[in-house]
Amino acid sequence: MTDRCERFDHLYTGTVRAALDEPGYGSWRSLSAPDAVSLSFGFPYPDSFPEAALSESLDAVLGEEGSDALQYGGGEYVDSLKAGILQREATLGVDATTENLLLTNGATHALDSIARTVLEPGDEIFAEIPTFMGSLSLFENFGVEVTGFPVDEDGLDVAALEAALTARRERGDPIPKLLYTIPNFQNPTGATLSRERRETLVALAAEYGFLIVEDDAYGELRFDGEDVTPMAALDDEGWVVRMGTFSKTIAPGVRTGWVVAHESLIEQFSQQAAGGTNTFTQSVLGRYFDAGHYEPVVEELTEAYAERRDAMLDSLAAHLPPGSEWTEPEGGFFVWVTLPEGVDTEDLLPDAAEEGITYLPGSHFYPGEGGERSLRLSFSHVSPEEMDRGVAALARATEAALTE
Repeated sequence: MTDRCERFDHLYTGTVRAALDEPGYGSWRSLSAPDAVSLSFGFPYPDSFPEAALSESLDAVLGEEGSDALQYGGGEYVDSLKAGILQREATLGVDATTENLLLTNGATHALDSIARTVLEPGDEIFAEIPTFMGSLSLFENFGVEVTGFPVDEDGLDVAALEAALTARRERGDPIPKLLYTIPNFQNPTGATLSRERRETLVALAAEYGFLIVEDDAYGELRFDGEDVTPMAALDDEGWVVRMGTFSKTIAPGVRTGWVVAHESLIEQFSQQAAGGTNTFTQSVLGRYFDAGHYEPVVEELTEAYAERRDAMLDSLAAHLPPGSEWTEPEGGFFVWVTLPEGVDTEDLLPDAAEEGITYLPGSHFYPGEGGERSLRLSFSHVSPEEMDRGVAALARATEAALTE
């Protein structure tokens, strides 16, 4: 790694300067381990991409709409995409119209637009911890403090959140403007927030006047159990802001997501969604929906990811040493592993890479300290055979660390 150039330091914002000498997200990628199995990435497996259906949709859009699809604002198929999203939301019980919908350039753009609307430097937000490191980085860029609440097998500990809110009210302390949660197959733990906790959380948001940002990136990829009603469908007052993305159900490269919220919020989010959105891609996706491709592809994906999840759980049971624990998600992409006492997964990573696996250390998913014994494994990208080889390598590295 080359020395950092300090020439431009005086130009950077305070939040950038504060993090200049800290290892950033992705620093683990610099590990030289070309033969290691990467279980780090939450990437869809390459064969999952519906290339033929997208190609057919692309040709149809160009043939039918031509230059209209390539102009600012796009063609009529953009409206087809909106209709398709709203129809999918309706099947989940979310009652929304186009006035409640904002299309974005992926989920991160959606979250950025929300944050730009309601957050200022020095603000505090609530979040489940551990949580997605990309969202933590985004909140850090806004100069806000993240106060975390633990996650168990039923998702966010809403009782702990309620106790904190009650204590703040009694002290006269301010209430954070929003709570960020990934309620379905949470990244990184794979946990799903129970119906009872969702109902309580929506009631708390209405009572205390904060937004719930419901990031549902994985909700359509359920392998086991029954769907749990979205919080947006339980909310009668507009406190829930619901986010979605096609990165997991079509392809990350389409860079298309959305927000469903109260029309007053959508109006302000749209003002902050800098740079506009890719209406040409939206047209192609609109045609993709109109042609009936979406639901069959999602069904195929769900079956394929279920096989990969099962393979991951089998490998963990076969290889990891006693004292190891892991979650068993009912959907999504990830398993959260906690290794025996005495193992630090950040320190273990170079040795694990030499043995033949890379992963994301648990500390990446905390705003401060935490997650030292844990790590996230993704079962979405590699084959079951590679997965097993990688987990066996993790076991060897762990056993070696325990004997030191």
